[in-house]
Amino acid sequence: MIRGGVATVYVSDLDRAVEFYTGVLELRLHVRAGDHWAAIDAGDGFLIGLHPKSEHGPEPGARGAISVGLNVTDSLDAVVARLEAHGVRFRGPIQGDPAAPIRLAFFGDPDGNDLYLCESGSSHDEDD
Repeated sequence: MIRGGVATVYVSDLDRAVEFYTGVLELRLHVRAGDHWAAIDAGDGFLIGLHPKSEHGPEPGARGAISVGLNVTDSLDAVVARLEAHGVRFRGPIQGDPAAPIRLAFFGDPDGNDLYLCESGSSHDEDD
């Protein structure tokens, strides 16, 4: 159902953040999508996703500027339905359509910490 994930960190300057995580902390750059996203490989399957500040995103360093994303191995719709049956309340509908490369569903843990589920185009097509 859930396997692996990423901690998403909103940053004020993507270049500076990438330099900090790779140059100062000596972690490896996993992938960079221009000025929109960078994923840092922190080892053992843990990724730190760097997301530049946006008009609709949280202020870097403020509550909500770090969230934990969990990858799903089943259909996102099915996982959301199972979690809702256990009392999880999602913050709005699933973002993205079934044909999109990535779909997201946002929720919180019992303390209100930000979590999200992520379905990539191939995430539930793989055999485990």
